[in-house]
Amino acid sequence: MNWFRKLPGFQQTPSGWEWRLLRLMPMVFLAGTLLPATMAVAARFLIVGGSAAELARRIQLFDFMMVGLVLFVWTLVVTVTIGCVIVWLMKGPAYVADGFDVSHSDVPGR
Repeated sequence: MNWFRKLPGFQQTPSGWEWRLLRLMPMVFLAGTLLPATMAVAARFLIVGGSAAELARRIQLFDFMMVGLVLFVWTLVVTVTIGCVIVWLMKGPAYVADGFDVSHSDVPGR
């Protein structure tokens, strides 16, 4: 039994956006991680004014926002990557499924 018998006459669909997006995902991942981290470090020098407690609260709030942004970007990258892989697999070659005799049919008695 040949498990990987390709469907005769199948024409493979040319690649499209999925490969462009897949190649872009590592750059988006790095930029989405490094830019918020750089902004969080820069916030320590740029956020001024108020008491020490107020300053610490503002910096901590900004840090939490940057962590949320990084997690959002990571989730976005994983989701888009999974979608691209699914599209890539679906555009691959079609295989013939094994025939399976159904015990019932639309027309009884046949």
